[in-house]
Amino acid sequence: MNDTVKNLGDDASSLAHEAALGAEHAIRSTQRVAQQGMDRMTAGLGDARAQTTTALNQLAHDTESLAHRGMEAVRNGSHQLQEKSAHMRDATTSYIQHEPVKSMLMAAAVGAALMGLVALFSRHGGSGR
Repeated sequence: MNDTVKNLGDDASSLAHEAALGAEHAIRSTQRVAQQGMDRMTAGLGDARAQTTTALNQLAHDTESLAHRGMEAVRNGSHQLQEKSAHMRDATTSYIQHEPVKSMLMAAAVGAALMGLVALFSRHGGSGR
């Protein structure tokens, strides 16, 4: 019987040893798979970071370009306005020099119309309140 117990003990020890080896193998496989997953995730985060950086750099460049175009448009608009203003000033001066009587009559008519509007609004605004 002693031999039977010894054989059973050896078998149990052998099974326990094989189970331990299997568990150790499973743990190492799990660690390897987990590490591969972490490596992939880290690589994915690196790619995402690179893409985000590229997108932000492009956005900054586009914003700078848009601001530059806006400033250029303001400069062009201002220049055109100055040119039109100078043209109108020259045209008005020329008209006054060539038609002084008509110019005075038009100025008087515009002044009278403005005074009439001021009088109309001053009477209407005070009585309505």
